Amino acid sequence: MSDRLRPRWHILVFLAPAVLVYTAVMIFPLFNTLRLSLFTEVEQERVFVGLQNFRTLFGDAIWSEQFWNALGNNFWFFFIHMVVQNPIGVILAAILSHPRLRFAHLYRSAIFIPTILSFVIVGFAWKLILSPIWGIAPSLLDAVGLKSLFAPWLGKEEYALTTLALISVWQFVGIPMMLIYAALLSIPEEILEAGECDGITGMSAFWKIKLPLILPSIGIISILTFVGNFNAFDLIYAAQGALAGPDFSTDILGTFLYRTFFGFQLQLGDPHMGSAIATAMFVIILIGVCIYLFGIQTRLRRYQF
Repeated sequence: MSDRLRPRWHILVFLAPAVLVYTAVMIFPLFNTLRLSLFTEVEQERVFVGLQNFRTLFGDAIWSEQFWNALGNNFWFFFIHMVVQNPIGVILAAILSHPRLRFAHLYRSAIFIPTILSFVIVGFAWKLILSPIWGIAPSLLDAVGLKSLFAPWLGKEEYALTTLALISVWQFVGIPMMLIYAALLSIPEEILEAGECDGITGMSAFWKIKLPLILPSIGIISILTFVGNFNAFDLIYAAQGALAGPDFSTDILGTFLYRTFFGFQLQLGDPHMGSAIATAMFVIILIGVCIYLFGIQTRLRRYQF
């Protein structure tokens, strides 16, 4: 038997532990959640109801109002990250990749440090900073003559979600920065030198050569941002609690799922309706990923080497 036809059992042996762990902590809970969404509890007995939980989620006035409010807030949360976080990440990466920039490694570390901080620390710290009573934000704005612009941003319905989204941007802008930075460093010098021969240098080289070549990386960052934002929960919970105040203005699918599944205060937990919400989240994320893979990534391949 030739080497090509001989079974390579060592590959299976090395993959088996990872596959088993991934199945135990990801695949099995996923399918169990999908199964729970098709049941309900009647007189302490689990009864199969098919898609009734989804009819309740989308058809009942109380449930649907909460769901669409949370979904709309999720899209706004994602939109802020797309128009603020990722462009800033690209700009920072372009600046830090300049060969003449001194202390670039120090700047990269300083920008990336918030990414490794706990959500609880970030949420609590910013809640203290923005507090109108004991926060330092009013004093800092007063020092530069802008105290009139201060408002209790986390306490106003029209500002709270945007404020939390910007806090999340501050925490995670280091991730797109580092990914784009790595993509910029991977561009062959021959291409840049060829552009210089044609008179394309400076900012013109970035827009005409570098940016088109890193578009696939920007696409990957965008879909990672989408998945991460639609799985968001920790920061909202740490800063605003499970009720996602004020008046549910910062409620997203993650906090809505938490209150429904586990219960909160006087609200009893309902694992079956919670599973229906989790399934809806899974479908939304799956649709977004499929749109990227089959509608966007195929168009970006032309820029890859």
